[in-house]
Amino acid sequence: MAAGTKDDGPAIGIDLGTTYSCVAVWRPVHQRVEVIANDQGNLTTPSCVAFTETWRLIGDAAMNQAAMNPVNTVFDAKRLIGRRFSEESVQGDMKLWPFKVISGRSGRPMIVVKYRGEEKQFAAEEISSMELVKMRETAEAYLGTTVKDAVITVPVYFNDSSGQSTLDAGAIAGLNVTRIINEPSAAAIAYGLGNTSAYGGAKTVLTFDFGGGTLDISVVNIDEGTFTVKATSGDTHLGGEDINNRMAEHFVQDFFKKHKSDLRGSPKALMRLRMACERAKRMLSSTAQAKFEIDSLHNGIDFCGTITRSTKIPKVQQMLQDFFDGKKLCKKINPDEGVAYGAAVQAAILNGEYNQEEQDFL
Repeated sequence: MAAGTKDDGPAIGIDLGTTYSCVAVWRPVHQRVEVIANDQGNLTTPSCVAFTETWRLIGDAAMNQAAMNPVNTVFDAKRLIGRRFSEESVQGDMKLWPFKVISGRSGRPMIVVKYRGEEKQFAAEEISSMELVKMRETAEAYLGTTVKDAVITVPVYFNDSSGQSTLDAGAIAGLNVTRIINEPSAAAIAYGLGNTSAYGGAKTVLTFDFGGGTLDISVVNIDEGTFTVKATSGDTHLGGEDINNRMAEHFVQDFFKKHKSDLRGSPKALMRLRMACERAKRMLSSTAQAKFEIDSLHNGIDFCGTITRSTKIPKVQQMLQDFFDGKKLCKKINPDEGVAYGAAVQAAILNGEYNQEEQDFL
C-alpha cells in the first residue's frame, strides 16, 4: 500500500504490534539493519498507554503501573483499528479489558479514560499514534537526528479502513508514512528471502507468524524482489494475548474454587493476575513448568499458581517442521524483531539507501 513521499534524513521501519512494538533502521555506513533499544534498554516496547492525574505514560512505564491503574491503562488498541463498535470481535474483546469502550460518532469504538482529573475519549488510531511517537522518539534518541519517514507494517488481513486508520495514526504522530506493507512480506524481507538471485529465480515461501494478537499464516510468491501474497489464513484471536486471557480465566476459576471469592469484580486483581500469567507463559518457552506467587491478590488472600507447558510453543515449531517433512525452520532472526527489520529494509529501499543486488543475506 503506497503512502507519502520521502523526505530527507533516515527512514525507519516500525512493527506496530498488538502487544509489543519494535523499531529498526538501515545503517548505510555499516550496510546492516539495527534494531533500536528503547530508554529501558529493551528491543521491544509494550504497545500500552496509561493516563494518570499528572502524566501520560507510554511503553514500559505504562505497563509497570498497569496493576495499580488498570481502568486507565490501554492496551490491544490495534484490535480496534478500523473496526466498528457493533462488531462481534469488538464486543467480545471488551469483556476482557479493564478500560471502558463506548460507541462514538458513526459507530466508532472510543476508549474512555480519566486523565488529569477529566474524562477523555480516544479513538484507536489516537492511542496507536502515541505508541508511534514513542517509536519515533526512540529512533531519534539513538540516531541523534530528527526522523520523519517511516514504513509501518500491518497484518495481511487488514482491510482498507484499518490501513487508512494506520496511516492516520502515523500522521498524528508526525510521521511521513512512505509505505504500509503487510507483515509477512516484511518478515520475508528480513529473512533474506527477497534476494531471489541466490535461489535461481522465483520461489514460494510460507510465513508463520504467531504474534501477540493474531496467528497469521501466509503463502508469499517472491519474484525479482516483488512480493505477492497468494493466500492467507489464521485466527485474529489466537495470539499471545489470547493465551494470557485463557490462563487468567483458568486461575480466576481456580481462585474461586479454593477461596470462594470472585476476582472478576476487581480490575486491579485481574490485571495483577494477567501480568503474572504472561510472565509464567514466557518462562514456558525454556522450562516445562512455571510457578507464580501474588501477595494479597484479593481480599487479603495470597495466591500461587502453577502452569505446565500447556501452550507448548516449542511443540508448535516441531509440529510445523513435521508438517513439511522435517524441513528446518528459518530462525536466524529474533521473531520479535523480524517484522521491524524487514520494514527498515523497505524504508531504506524507498529512501534510496539500499542496493539489494549488493546484499547477500544468506
